[in-house]
Amino acid sequence: MNKLRFYFFHLMPYPYIPPADQIESTWVTLPNTYYDPQRGHTLYQEYINQLVAAERFGFDAACINEHHANFYGTMPSPNIIASSVIARTSHIPVGVIGNAIPLHGNPLRVAEEVAMLDVMSGGRMICGFVRGIGCEYFNNGVPPADSVDRFDEAHDLIIKSWTQPGPFTYQGDHFYVPNVNPVPLPLQKPHPPIWVPGQGSLETLQFVAKHRYTYMMVYAPRWFCKMAADGLREGCRRMGYEAPASMFNACIPIYVAETDAQAHREAKAHLSWIFNAGLKIPDHIFFPPGYMSTKSFRNFMTQIVKGKVKPQHTLSYEELVKEGYIIVGSPETVKNQLGEYCEQIGAGGVLNAGSAYGPMPDWMVMKNMQIFAEEVMPAFREPDGKPDYLRAGRPAPHTTAEFSALQRAPEELPRARVDGQGLVDLRYAHVEGHA
Repeated sequence: MNKLRFYFFHLMPYPYIPPADQIESTWVTLPNTYYDPQRGHTLYQEYINQLVAAERFGFDAACINEHHANFYGTMPSPNIIASSVIARTSHIPVGVIGNAIPLHGNPLRVAEEVAMLDVMSGGRMICGFVRGIGCEYFNNGVPPADSVDRFDEAHDLIIKSWTQPGPFTYQGDHFYVPNVNPVPLPLQKPHPPIWVPGQGSLETLQFVAKHRYTYMMVYAPRWFCKMAADGLREGCRRMGYEAPASMFNACIPIYVAETDAQAHREAKAHLSWIFNAGLKIPDHIFFPPGYMSTKSFRNFMTQIVKGKVKPQHTLSYEELVKEGYIIVGSPETVKNQLGEYCEQIGAGGVLNAGSAYGPMPDWMVMKNMQIFAEEVMPAFREPDGKPDYLRAGRPAPHTTAEFSALQRAPEELPRARVDGQGLVDLRYAHVEGHA
């Protein structure tokens, strides 16, 4: 197995908005009249092409996520984007990191869509579950105080629908489904791998430790990411096991170019946009009352004050580099810093490696991907340079001939009663004289 796995990640931003100092926020309050659907059409084509290119460059997955009412990430329905990527790729896993399950009126819809994508892709889905950040709750009609309970209940319903034969009735505190019987079921068994991004809340870390899912800390200084990873490892020990490195993905934007100076010159404006404009969110929008428990909020604020962590939109580019929010440089610089970062965090994968950032033009995204794939990835891989999924067997056959050679006789053939013929095998109903 490779030392590290690298996951291409896309937020699909819409950067054609006023400068950050002229707006309150890129979330919730910025009028949608700034959005031009014609320009948006062009951006979606570029963004999907970049995700598809992740397979050609040898990334370990192409990943996307869900956000609402903002210009930072214009993917209110990531499963639609996933279907586009699946249709244009053959082998690379596709990760929805993730569906904001507390915001859905019926979590069973998520279960159905992810299962459908898993079958369509031949078992290539990575399924992320997120609560959605506080901003998400302003336009979805869900009380922020219900966030944790709705997340837990939605998760339990989805997993149960994939692993317990239906039909059955589900009655919870937040969701009632009289007939749980999803079709199709996921191809991967018992279900696709599940990832959970978070901001270091105690509830999320405990949830991940309990279920042994993969965790990633969203944009934060290095020390904060290490603290969250150490907290999760301790939570796993309390559950009676040692967490493997594969349970941790570092989530850090990485840009690489020919030299350190060239890399900083190319990346500075675009990475700065992510933090200074894309993540310009007032506290009352970011953390609506009830979104975090008192215990988690107290712990979160204690660490923020203790570590003198500034609001993301006030960080200078130099601070982003110094505090370990981002890694930028030549291939040699990136390899050294990335290896040190992942060793310190204890991470087995990197989300956002060699990816697209803010308003970065298409040529620069492709350049970043190519140099990263050619000059950084090989240092953390087996000598053959392959992503792990190309060495592993796929849950579904690649061809019809392979399926026919491997399949067992189905328990139930497609049959129906036809007037004058009785019970007919529908595969051969067109053959004269066949019954």
